[in-house]
Amino acid sequence: MTKRIITALILSSCLQPIFAQKKWTETTNGTFNIIKNQGGQTLGYSPNSGIKVLTVNGLAFKDLNKNGKLDKFEDWRLPIDARAKDLASKLTIQEIAGLMLYSSHQSLPARAGGYFAGTYNGKPFKEGEIDPSDLTDQQKLFLKDDNLRHVLLTTVQSPEVAAKWNNKLQAYCESVGNGIPANNSTDPRHGTKAKAEYDAASGGEISMWPSSLGMAATFKPELVEKFGQVAAAEYRALGITTALSPQVDIATEPRWSRFNGTFGESPALSAEMAQAYCNGFQTSLGKKEIANGWGLGSVNAMVKHWPGGGAGEAGRDAHYANGKFAVYPGNNFDAHLIPFINGAFKLKGKTGMASAVMPYYTISWNQDKKNGENVANNYNKYIINDLLRTKYGYDGVVCTDWLVTGDHKAMDVFIDGKSWGVEKLSLAERHYKVLMAGVDQYGGNNDAKPVIEAYQMGVKEHGEAKMRARMEQSAVRLLRNIFRVGVFENPYLNVEETKATVGNPAFMKAGYDAQLQSVVMLKNQSSTLPITTKKTVYVPKRFVPASRNFLGMESPASTDYPVSIDIVKKYYNVTDNADEADFALVFIQNPSATIGYDKEDLKNGGNGYIPISLQYGDYTATEARETSIAGGDPMENFTNRSYKNKTAKTPNITDMTLVTETKEKMKGKPVIVSVNTTNPMIFSEIEKNASALLLSFGVQDQAILEIVAGKSEPAALLPMQMPADMITVEKQAEDVPYDLKCYKDSEGNAYDFGFGMNWKGIIKDERTVKFKK
Repeated sequence: MTKRIITALILSSCLQPIFAQKKWTETTNGTFNIIKNQGGQTLGYSPNSGIKVLTVNGLAFKDLNKNGKLDKFEDWRLPIDARAKDLASKLTIQEIAGLMLYSSHQSLPARAGGYFAGTYNGKPFKEGEIDPSDLTDQQKLFLKDDNLRHVLLTTVQSPEVAAKWNNKLQAYCESVGNGIPANNSTDPRHGTKAKAEYDAASGGEISMWPSSLGMAATFKPELVEKFGQVAAAEYRALGITTALSPQVDIATEPRWSRFNGTFGESPALSAEMAQAYCNGFQTSLGKKEIANGWGLGSVNAMVKHWPGGGAGEAGRDAHYANGKFAVYPGNNFDAHLIPFINGAFKLKGKTGMASAVMPYYTISWNQDKKNGENVANNYNKYIINDLLRTKYGYDGVVCTDWLVTGDHKAMDVFIDGKSWGVEKLSLAERHYKVLMAGVDQYGGNNDAKPVIEAYQMGVKEHGEAKMRARMEQSAVRLLRNIFRVGVFENPYLNVEETKATVGNPAFMKAGYDAQLQSVVMLKNQSSTLPITTKKTVYVPKRFVPASRNFLGMESPASTDYPVSIDIVKKYYNVTDNADEADFALVFIQNPSATIGYDKEDLKNGGNGYIPISLQYGDYTATEARETSIAGGDPMENFTNRSYKNKTAKTPNITDMTLVTETKEKMKGKPVIVSVNTTNPMIFSEIEKNASALLLSFGVQDQAILEIVAGKSEPAALLPMQMPADMITVEKQAEDVPYDLKCYKDSEGNAYDFGFGMNWKGIIKDERTVKFKK
């Protein structure tokens, strides 16, 4: 054997193990590269972000901070806490301040003007000229200059646009600083389009489910867990890794405008629904799990609103200064904690507890047992630090509700700053008070400056070491939630997979099935329902009064069919002549209440406060409190918010007259009334004119028709009581469930919590036993 051959053999044997050490492969789709580690994490990175790939022991890692070495936080083999602590220790105070920001609402594309406005290279969005998936000027600014990494998404033009925007966003984040990916979030986005037709063979924009109140009406936590799994899959396909939900406040005040977002008034039912919801969202299954139930299928659940926002005095909501106080005349504060401490904080799944919590805007009146402070819960050290952190041991992220540090300028504006109880503090002082109360994050704030100022205040009071430790504590919590969902390794989306996932037929079917299970039958006189043969139906047109939404956008008055007549025709013959009809089907909404405040009353010498009514007819509050429990605002020179003897008018009183007029037109023939509701309501005005009553909570009209036609049997139960009248509403305690005198109908049935009917009569099953009052 020659010397050259021997040398070649030696070199070959030496080099072979080196080549064998590489345990990863790389592919590209033009937008981002994907690296698959043998037996390890899959990495995704943008080739234009400046990221380099490090090979250690044959495995690939992303050099996110571009320092040429593998840091602990970049090592996907290490426990999440070790990675989070390492990165937090490396961040500047400015970078930690950016992590503590949660963006204002971002729509895709940005609107040309108004609340969600944005620009693209200085120009407003124009269809056909600007790519809706591009980043706005404002987004680039807060991502780079303010180090913001938590982005709240609202409307998106399509799943495809959302996926492309996500990829551009993540590439931009990867290119600056330490390469920390964005943690995108959303408020609930699985509501229904009432007139949309369901087709089992086709998909949609996103699966459609009943409201939380509707899911509560099923009394089936397993259905809510299924929703969480489906919604999480759709969220991840849209690039969303945090859900600003579930809302688990027990709805003990029937007039509250956010009643519809809750699981009703039962602490026990709300706790089980909260538990199921968080399990469904947070738990990754199979190959998607990375560790401890977390992984590529997980979505952080931000449970809200600690310690419960369902006890607003007289039903007013704390988005407005006129509704800033939660009151506890029944001394029942602790019951409002049950859905948190027995539900969201005690999950049956591996993730253990909801990873984030949002306190509400309210001042929980006289509930600070340590300092006696009446300040908004976001600012209250007793509520956050002593109760949530210390007594209940919660170490997840606490994020304020949106705009709590903003300036208060109006009593009745939804997007007013909500610094309740600390209105006279400066912007920086408010941020400091929130920080020292134990909160980690500021909702709706894109600007790091006041956070940095708050830190500097703390340095003067406590010293740099203590304040650095306090900031790092929040940074670790915030980073932990980003590491858990795997986006440090791969934040990029395959657009085709997104299009195939969001609103796919299986998900649409699951949502539709849930809708069918959420409809409550309250009355079925002489077994009017089901109507199984193709008879002739009269569907009266419904008048909708002019309205204005919470952002001030106006909708004109209209009169039209309240349901798709084409869908009705698939079940019955349709006529506009009541004389020709076999039965009538009337679609209405529950009485639409005001916010309990009226500038006209103020102009006429009143205090501005008026009743919130749950009935269609005019309501005069003769039994209201003489003196409100709570009161006080810098814009008011009084503290008594009583509205006693004032009258409230309901804008959609025409829904009541529609039922009455239809009853007259039908001349004794059956009148079926379908009510879509968001709150408890007074049924005495319409029930006597209905042969059958169906109650729904945000479902497609087709689901109602399926039940009317007998293709699906009603199975839902009331998740709240229906009051007999407004006097019982005035006399109940805002903080106590089940304290209403319930309405009793012409059949002798009381519309109480847990009541519902099927074709055989009143439902009594394991659900009514388990969740009885």
